[in-house]
Amino acid sequence: MVIVLKSNIAQNSVKDLIENIRAKDLDVNVSEGHNHTIIGLIGDTSKILPEDLQSIDIVDSVKRISEPYKKANRKMHPEDSIINVAGKMVGEGMFHVIAGPCSVESEEQIIEVARDVQKSGATMLRGGAFKPRTSPYAFQGLHGEGIRLLLEAKKATGLPIVTEIMNASHLDLFDEVDVIQVGARNMQNFELLKELGHCSKPILLKRGLANTIEEWLMSAEYIMAGGNSNVILCERGIRTFETVTRNTLDISAVPVLKEKTHLPIIIDPSHATGKSALVAPLAKTAVAAGADGLMIEVHNNPAAALCDGAQSLNPKQFDELMADIKRRVEFEGKTM
Repeated sequence: MVIVLKSNIAQNSVKDLIENIRAKDLDVNVSEGHNHTIIGLIGDTSKILPEDLQSIDIVDSVKRISEPYKKANRKMHPEDSIINVAGKMVGEGMFHVIAGPCSVESEEQIIEVARDVQKSGATMLRGGAFKPRTSPYAFQGLHGEGIRLLLEAKKATGLPIVTEIMNASHLDLFDEVDVIQVGARNMQNFELLKELGHCSKPILLKRGLANTIEEWLMSAEYIMAGGNSNVILCERGIRTFETVTRNTLDISAVPVLKEKTHLPIIIDPSHATGKSALVAPLAKTAVAAGADGLMIEVHNNPAAALCDGAQSLNPKQFDELMADIKRRVEFEGKTM
């Protein structure tokens, strides 16, 4: 249930209303907009009559929400959320490109790629230290050493770093990481999501391989329910009957999410297709669809990459793509 308050009302009246709501064993989510304050009721609202709330003089309107996610719901937070990543604002017209290799392989490799993508205009550096792989014999990442090397690349370039967590027991290793990524396989690892809800770092939440948009938003709700509202959604393709591409990019998820949630949404065309030749056209499509950013895999030598070389761009390809993306972002009225 959502209560929209009238404009220019005394804060004491708002405080009294919130206390009365909490006395009914309900929690509240308060969103202060430019023109109205919105109070979202969280919990069992079945015994509360909208007309009783409507009769309160400071209340403008009352609406019931049928969706199970509340904090992530745009009805409870009409204005787009802006996520602060090391001083860079994600959302509300600011477009970001997160680029880098699938996995960190060496200090020389990650610093070289970091400098290349920064020169082309990337705003954040990605790189896997912990790698979830289908085969137990595939390269699993450098773990803590990989994070250390990412931090060295950050020192060399100033780019905020984004890397994936696989286990809550590793959280201490992520103290200096700017954005913690939750991969597709862990989207419904609810114990991990609960732990991430207790930290204040931005969380990049990837959509699961075969999950609905509502299930994805419910996973975001787990993080937000713990107190961490700094969630960025990432569409990275879903598993369908199609075998030509690695996954099927659900580009329709962008406008759907813009309607349903206030959280920023970025697109990962690299994992969506598994083919480097398809990354550029889908990246351009994501800009036109209204995405808040892109996540693109870039490797200085894709043919020799230890992980996902087939879907990685080389620095020259990335530079050419970024020149086009910048023009499209500007045309859409956004800034990088």
